[in-house]
This record gives sequence, structure tokens and C-alpha cells, in this order.
Amino acid sequence: MSEHTNNSQDSVISVRGMDIITALLFIAVGLVVMVGSIKLGASWGSDGPEAGYFPFYISLIIIVSSSITLYQAAIVDRKKKKESFVDKESFKQVMAVLLPALVFILGVQLIGIYVSSVIYIAIFMVWLGKYPVWKAIAVSVGVSATLYLMFEYWFQVPLPHGSWINPLEFVGVQ
Repeated sequence: MSEHTNNSQDSVISVRGMDIITALLFIAVGLVVMVGSIKLGASWGSDGPEAGYFPFYISLIIIVSSSITLYQAAIVDRKKKKESFVDKESFKQVMAVLLPALVFILGVQLIGIYVSSVIYIAIFMVWLGKYPVWKAIAVSVGVSATLYLMFEYWFQVPLPHGSWINPLEFVGVQ
């Protein structure tokens, strides 16, 4: 056991709480898959299993096993209530990466993947990597330009250019 395991003041969520949340999420996913499987046909047809047969039973297994986990976490094993799943410092580190990644995803939709990548890479290099701004700009522009050439010209697979505005239009890129 690590030193922060029993320190509930420093904990963001307990192991028990995380078990309950995870079990509920898997039950929800299992139910969604099960309903979809029933719509496809989850029985055995004259020529074999219908399209939803195997997904139905896999989702049933997921629901049953998640229900057992939920029962154990919520009722049987209450000592996990005090065990820390993640402490505040670790949670801050995860959020320092997750939140900018979510902004990057939104940026890809709005201004395109290439411009969003330049901004995302440069910010991370300066903020977390402590690189000089000129290096961050050089690397981020180089990576994005390479990806642009590779996907748009060599593979001829267009990546998102942005739904609001395509900043690359200002330099002649459609």
C-alpha cells in the first residue's frame, strides 16, 4: 500500500466510488448494445445466428459481470471506501493533459487539424517541456507541414480543415 492510499483528505475519489461508476457505465453500455442487438435480431435463424446474436450474449455477459462488480463495491466490500483511487496531485497532472486534448479536439472541428496541431504541439512543448518558443514553433510547424504533405498529397486522404474557418485558405490551401 502506498503512503497516500489511506489519506482520504488528499483523495479525489475512492476505489469503491470508481468501481461503482465504472460498473454503472459498463451496465449502460451493455444495455445499449443489447437493445441494438435485439433490433438486428438476436436469435438463431434458419441459416444460423442472426446479426445481433453474438453481440447480445456478449452484452449480457458485460451486464452480469458489471452487476456483480456493482454489488461487491456498493454492498459487500465497504473497506474500499477509504482506499484512494487517485490523489489530488495525480488528478491535476491528468487534467493538465486531458483538458488541452479536449480543446484540441474541438479545435480540429472548428479550425482544422493542421492549425490545431501547430497550436497544441507548441503549447505543450513550451508549457510542459519547457522548450524555447522558437523551437516549439519550428517543431510544431514542421510536424504539421509533414502531416499535411503526407496525407493530402502522398496518400490523398484529406483530413479536417475546419468547419468555421479554414486558416490555411489564407496561404492558398483549400
